[in-house]
Amino acid sequence: MQINGGVRYCDTGVKSSLRAMQVANSLLGITNENVSGFDKIGYQRKEAVVSSFTEYLGVNGISTNVDDKVGRIIVSERPLDLALGEKGYFQIKTPTGVQLTRDGRFKLDKNGNLLNLEDNKVLSDSGVPIKLSFIPDDLKNIVVNKNGLVSLFNPKSRKLESVANLGVVDTKGMAVMKPDVKQGYNENSNVSLQNEFLAVMPTVRTFEANRQMFIMSNTNTQKAISQLGSAS
Repeated sequence: MQINGGVRYCDTGVKSSLRAMQVANSLLGITNENVSGFDKIGYQRKEAVVSSFTEYLGVNGISTNVDDKVGRIIVSERPLDLALGEKGYFQIKTPTGVQLTRDGRFKLDKNGNLLNLEDNKVLSDSGVPIKLSFIPDDLKNIVVNKNGLVSLFNPKSRKLESVANLGVVDTKGMAVMKPDVKQGYNENSNVSLQNEFLAVMPTVRTFEANRQMFIMSNTNTQKAISQLGSAS
C-alpha cells in the first residue's frame, strides 16, 4: 500500500500577479511610514517580516517588527525634554491603559503632575504618576540624573529633594536598571533615509514586473475570449 500526501497549489497568472502587486504595495506602505516618521521624536523604524508562504497568502503573510535601536540624540536645552541613551520606554498612563513611548517631551500641569504632550501622566517605577510637591519658578531647578531619578531644588531648604524615579521598562515590562537618561535632549527617529530608499528599489522593480505580467496575461485572456466569440 502506498500513501501519497502533500499540498498542491495551482493558480492563474493573473491572480498570482495581482497578489504579488498587493504584497509589494504593502511593503511600500511600510517604507513610506518609515520615511514619514523620519522627523518624528521617538519614532522607531518598522521592519517588514515576510512569511515563506507570502506567495500564496498574499498580504496576510506580512507582519512587522519594531527596530528598537536608539535613534539620533539631539540637544533641545529644555529641562523637561528627556532622551534615553539605552533601549527602553517611558510609561504613560492613558485612558485606555499604560502605553510605552520613546518620546520624552514632558511638561507640568498646574498641580505639578508630569505630563506628556497629550496631557497624559508620566509614571514612576512604582507605577504611580510623578507629581512634584510644588512648581518651581525656573524649570532648571528640576534635575533628572542618568538613572532616571527626578529631583527638585527647594529654595527654602537650599537642598535637592528626590521626587520619584522614572518608570523606564523594556517591551516585556521589565525595569531598565541603567536607562542612561539625558536631560535637555530629544531622540529623533532611528530611520535612515538612505537605507529606506535603497531598500525600496527591489520592491518597486518587483511591483513593475508583476504589473507587466498582469497586463500580458490580461491581454492574452481578452484575445482568447474575442477569438472564441468570433468562432461561434
